[in-house]
Amino acid sequence: MSGRADSDDSTADVRAEDTEQGDEASREVRRARWVAAGAGAVLALAGAAAALLRLAGSAPALVPVAYACGAAVCALAVVLGSRGRTRRALWLLVAGLMTMALGDQFD
Repeated sequence: MSGRADSDDSTADVRAEDTEQGDEASREVRRARWVAAGAGAVLALAGAAAALLRLAGSAPALVPVAYACGAAVCALAVVLGSRGRTRRALWLLVAGLMTMALGDQFD
């Protein structure tokens, strides 16, 4: 008993603010996970489709391999992004996209 009548009310207000900030932070984290996983899935599917199209065409053998490797790296980014490792997933997306671009240069 502190003798202050409003001490319990101010503590409850601080806890309510922390809860609101915690809810907002968890929504932001969830959104980052979905963005990382979604972008990785789109890039992985695009890379796999490009690898299959280049494999059926008259491109050198290195081109579909580069697309497939880039798609695999992007698929790994999907896994990491869904587990909350969004920074690593972002770097893997960049690396996978660069690998696919390198394969495009070989064509």
